[in-house]
Amino acid sequence: MKKKQEIITFKVDRDLLEAIKEIPNRSKFIRTAIIEALGSVCPLCNGTGMLTPSQKRHWNDFSTGHSIETCDECHESIIVCSNETVHQQH
Repeated sequence: MKKKQEIITFKVDRDLLEAIKEIPNRSKFIRTAIIEALGSVCPLCNGTGMLTPSQKRHWNDFSTGHSIETCDECHESIIVCSNETVHQQH
């Protein structure tokens, strides 16, 4: 039996509207973003999706010795220390 879906609406400002306007399946994108946000909050931005100017400076300093790569096993983005010669997996 298929679950009944509910429709919700919410207001967005013009900047957000422009940012998501070209996404092919906005409903799926928004559902996925909400589900992920409820279970996983970024420790740096605390789930806002944006860095403050101070956080950005700290990130820039941190990222000089680190890179964002793709995990060979799960294909998710991971942060890797540039000093590591062996990438740790799950």
